[in-house]
Order: sequence, then structure tokens, then C-alpha cells
Amino acid sequence: MPLIVRDHTWTQNQNTVYISVPLKGVKTANVHVICTDEYLKVSFPPFLFEVFLFGPINEEKSEAKIGNGVAVFTLQKRRDELWEQLFTNIDKDKQKQIREQAILKVQEKEAEKSKAKAARIQQEKKYALETMMKLENEERDRIQKMKNEECARATAEMDFWRETQRKTAEENENQQKLRGTGILDNQPVCQKTECANATPAVTVLHNTGNTTSGQISKKQKPKDLPAPRSAGCIKINFTPRVFPTALRESRIPEEEEWLKKQAEARRAVDTDLAELDDLKEEERNPDWLKEKGDKLFMAGNYQAAVNAYNLAIKLNRKIPALFSNRAACHLKLRNLHKAIEDSSQALELLTPAVAANAPGRLKAHVRRGTAFCELELYVEGLTDYQAALRIDPHNEALRADTDKIREIIQGTT
Repeated sequence: MPLIVRDHTWTQNQNTVYISVPLKGVKTANVHVICTDEYLKVSFPPFLFEVFLFGPINEEKSEAKIGNGVAVFTLQKRRDELWEQLFTNIDKDKQKQIREQAILKVQEKEAEKSKAKAARIQQEKKYALETMMKLENEERDRIQKMKNEECARATAEMDFWRETQRKTAEENENQQKLRGTGILDNQPVCQKTECANATPAVTVLHNTGNTTSGQISKKQKPKDLPAPRSAGCIKINFTPRVFPTALRESRIPEEEEWLKKQAEARRAVDTDLAELDDLKEEERNPDWLKEKGDKLFMAGNYQAAVNAYNLAIKLNRKIPALFSNRAACHLKLRNLHKAIEDSSQALELLTPAVAANAPGRLKAHVRRGTAFCELELYVEGLTDYQAALRIDPHNEALRADTDKIREIIQGTT
């Protein structure tokens, strides 16, 4: 149920009503307003302000300002008059009808806004498309104009070259005709007898003809082109890399360290496999090795039991009982730090703590606590014994050991 706001204020004059609604610390973005000619609703969860107006208003000319912790509404009256009160007293059915009409009207307005927005977006897309097409047409026309100008220029150059070739051919043809009639052959003799100054002119004309024909013959000779370059294949060898990425100087130390660790791991695996090669088929079963280790432990041969558990762990490192039993062997052999390590490893494998693995966790805590106490680390040992006691609170022997460790701690302090 929303909390109804009743501490609003309102004033009026002949044509306007002013309503102020406190927002109770609610953010402006969470305020929703529904307003019609005879209904005003302000929802800002968990609060609600609702009023069925005394008279009709012009919602199109009305305004709402929301900010600074208050919502102020300026409602324009349809008739210039003073209201007796802000609310009008109507029955619940009428209120329900007005609410439904207001919600329907708001939905219609939202639908109209959505349609108008969609139409505006469609119009903008259409305008953008038309503008783009116009720009493309202008660009196409500009390119076509450049092509036409270039084509006209090339055509003019071609016509000029053809006209030049035609004139050159006509001059050569006229010179050949004059040479065939003998006019050019007799002309030098006549010039020599009459005027020595004219000889160079005839000689120049004769030489000009020969030079032109020589140039034409030279142009007709094919040019000596160089031989085509020989083709071949260049073989490229890349430095072999273990990593698929490119070599980077900043990553060289990191890569070398990783390769070193991998080599050490491979050597360790090879060593383990070499040890396992001498075992029989049934001896390569970690469960069989565990049972053998348990029998050796019961017989008091603790070192042989450790060897059996070692081989079983090399075959399968996910069995917590192997680490816990080996910790018991280390306790007997006074290898206290190794007993702590194996007990901790067993507890890591016995997660999550459920009822099914409670006996295993109990043994691991007791064995690690015993090793801590043997090292005179009584506080750490008490922590493990208390953890074991929480698993089996009815174990009287375990409770007695816990109390004894606590007394030792209190005595030393």
C-alpha cells in the first residue's frame, strides 16, 4: 500500500490553482505525474498524492515544475471562479471511472507521441536520404564534367597531332615530286655559276629533306628493350617458438621461467614413471597401496608405510585418506612438519565440510593438532582440537585432551 501524502499546500485566484507537493526526499527521476481535466496524480514510491479536482482545468495550458524536493503545479481553470475546496466529494465508483479514463487518456497521449516521434524520425531519415542522393548526384555530375573536359582535351590534342602528321606527309610528298622532276638536281649547278651566295640555301633545302627522312626512319626502328627480369623464390626461415604469439623482449624472462617450470615438471613426471615401471599391475592401484600402507602401519613398519603412501599419492593426489594416513606415519617417525603439511593437504581435499567426510576431517584435525603440540605450538594445536571437538562433541577423550592443552596454555601465561 502506498503512503498517501496529506501535507500538501494550495492557493488559488480567479483563473489559476497552485498546488505544492513535498517529495519526501525522493529523486526527481522517480516522480510520475498523471493529469487530466478533473484529476491529478503524483506517484513517487512509496508515496502517492491523488486529487479529484473541484472544477475542470485546462491541462494543455497547465504546468508542473519538479525540483528542490518539491513538485509545484500551476493549473489553469476553465472557468474564472474561486473554488470552495481543492477536492470534490464523489463516490468510489466515480473515482474508479475517473482514474481509468485518466490512465486511458495518458496512454493515448503516449501513443500519439510515439507515432509523432516515429513520423519525425522517418521524415529525418527521408531528408537525410534525399540529401545524400543529392550530394551523390552532384558528385557524379562533377566527375562526369571532368571526364567530358578531359575527353575534349584529349580529342583536341589528337586532332592537332593528326593535322601535324598530315602536313608533314604533304611536305615529304612535294619534296619527292620535285626530286623526281630533276629540279632540285639542276638547281645547285645553276646557283654555282650565277651566284655563290645561293648555294647554301639549296644545300640547306637538300639537307633538310634528308634529315626529315632520316628522323622518320629512326622513329620506325624498334627500340632495344631490356630483357625481362628473372623470377625466383626466396626461402624464409622463422625461428621456432613454443608460444603461438610473437616474440617480445618484455616477455622473455616470463617465458623462460615458464619453460623452466615445464621442464622441471616433465623431469619429475619422468622420474615418477620410472619408479612405477617396476611395479606390478595390481601394485599400480592406489587403493591396493593404501591397504598395504595401512597393514604396514599396524605392523609398526612406519617407513615402509610412508613409501606405500608415496606411490599411491603419485598415482592419485585426490584421495585425502592417503595424506592423512601418511601424516600419522610422520607423527610416529617424529617428522612433525611433514605431518602438519599432510594433514593440511587432507583438510583441503575434504572440502566442503559435510557429514560424509566428518570422520576424515576429525582425524586430520587431531593429527595436525598433535603435531603442533609436539612442537610446543599449543595455541595452534588447541585450535585444531577445538575444531575436532565441534565435529564430535560427545568424544570424551577428545574433550579431555582439549582441556589438558588449555590448561597448559593457561599455565604458561
